Amino acid sequence: MTISYWNGRYLPLDEVHVSPLDRGFLFADGLYEVTAAYNGRLFEPEAHIARLQRGLSELRIDCTLSAGDWLAIMERLATESGITGDLTVYLQVTRGAAANRGHAFPAGVTPSVFGMASPLKRPPAAWRDQGVAAITIPDIRWGRCDLKTVALLGSVLAQQAATDAGVVDALQLRDGLVTEGAATNVFVVKDGAIATPLNDNRILQGITRTVILRLAAEAGLQLVERDIPAAELDSADEIWIASTTKEITPVTSLNGKPVGSGAPGMVWRRLFALFAERLGR
Repeated sequence: MTISYWNGRYLPLDEVHVSPLDRGFLFADGLYEVTAAYNGRLFEPEAHIARLQRGLSELRIDCTLSAGDWLAIMERLATESGITGDLTVYLQVTRGAAANRGHAFPAGVTPSVFGMASPLKRPPAAWRDQGVAAITIPDIRWGRCDLKTVALLGSVLAQQAATDAGVVDALQLRDGLVTEGAATNVFVVKDGAIATPLNDNRILQGITRTVILRLAAEAGLQLVERDIPAAELDSADEIWIASTTKEITPVTSLNGKPVGSGAPGMVWRRLFALFAERLGR
């Protein structure tokens, strides 16, 4: 059984016991992060920690762990996991367990902090060679998608819609605009120019998304953050989805119709090569 972290202790995962009054269980009152580690090295850990700390501040969860503390936990979980090969480190913080159930923030409650490591299943080579299929669905999530909370029912339903349709992802639309995939950021390419939705409350500022912006700038590729009308999906030359676990994956079929040529595009190929180099692959 892999090692886990639970409120200051490192112990086997099956020895972790969570109170049924924990607000993460009752209200989804908490946040999480998933950080990849390649060849034993955490990928962009500082960015994950900064996003977690911002979320804790926004939700007013008073967790005393510093950025250095978080990094030490992540590194120990990765090192002592017993997992050979690439892995992910999962962190979750909830507001904690109060004596009674009530919606308002309880006083004097210590946050619950959990962490574990799991093997990382990287995207199959076929996704890179052929691309993947996706559908579009309405975005029914709450209004603070910029916070990586454990309230993931909207994303669960989106992913299940994709699964039911026999595709990899569901691209979500709100007020006629593209927001995100089920658990991915979205990129659209037209005439060599890359666009991705604005970084505001409607999307999560994905760590892979941030790396893509950085790589595009370094390579001199044209990339803008802006509102993307849903109609642009139909005329796009390329569409990509991006996340820690999906990396940068080309979408070559949307709602049963080919995207562009129906094959991974040249802009994606150039960007993915830079990303693979950044991963040390």
